Amino acid sequence: MTDGDGDAAVQEPRRPALSPSRAGDFKMCPLLYRFRAIDKLPERPGRAQVRGTLVHTVLERLFDLPAPQRSPAAAAALVEPVWQELIATLPELVDGLFAGSDDPELAEWLASVAPLLATYFRLEDPRDVEPVARELLLETELESGVVLRGYVDRLDEGPAGLRVIDYKTGAAPRPIGELRALFQLKFYALALLQDRGVVPDELRLYYLADGETLTYRPDEPELRRFTRILDALWVAIREAGRTGDFRPSPSRMCDYCDHRALCPAWGGTPPPYPGWPVAPDADEPVILAS
Repeated sequence: MTDGDGDAAVQEPRRPALSPSRAGDFKMCPLLYRFRAIDKLPERPGRAQVRGTLVHTVLERLFDLPAPQRSPAAAAALVEPVWQELIATLPELVDGLFAGSDDPELAEWLASVAPLLATYFRLEDPRDVEPVARELLLETELESGVVLRGYVDRLDEGPAGLRVIDYKTGAAPRPIGELRALFQLKFYALALLQDRGVVPDELRLYYLADGETLTYRPDEPELRRFTRILDALWVAIREAGRTGDFRPSPSRMCDYCDHRALCPAWGGTPPPYPGWPVAPDADEPVILAS
């Protein structure tokens, strides 16, 4: 970031906030929340995660085209240039995934994007859609002071009202996973209500691996009740932040955790607790664990 004179401006840290992902982390494993949100330990994304980024970016760019040109062929043509852009602008995202541009697995991996894009076109016709926003950052504050922050893939507004679309490159979840997905949708709906003063008419997840959709139509009383759930969750997070007591919660997901070697549940030792992050203008001190 630079100021008007071209000198580098100091970017103040943002206030601690709650996002769907970090809320999910804390509910699943408080120590994972700490590693990601407070320690900010690096994680190496896998091929599935990077493919998700690639597909999301392709679908975002598809809407740069005039409506009549948004065809399956146009989307397929975007894959290679978007991939090259990711390599150039986010090398840390793709570093180590493949041996090089001549890696035989790279061509097969890039080809795996095609079925996901084909599924998208079966779910909707992008020629009939004119989004009002893409990759929209929602940031708002509840009356309790909890800051909500998250990105939605697409926001549409038309005769049917306000609609949120979010792309998932995996398969539709089982019932327990569906509850987590509904939590995310309610989070977005509440953030839009707080930010724009209107309840979105519909929120929809597109699961591109199997062509399933999950649709949620909220009402304001339900979202107000959901506010209390987020407030209670934030109280629990802040108390853990005050004491530094982020306990591990072992589960089968530990097999996929990048930080297992640092987890006491698996014989590891976490790094020293750095304290709860606080912006410079906050009226509360950073509290370090003893």
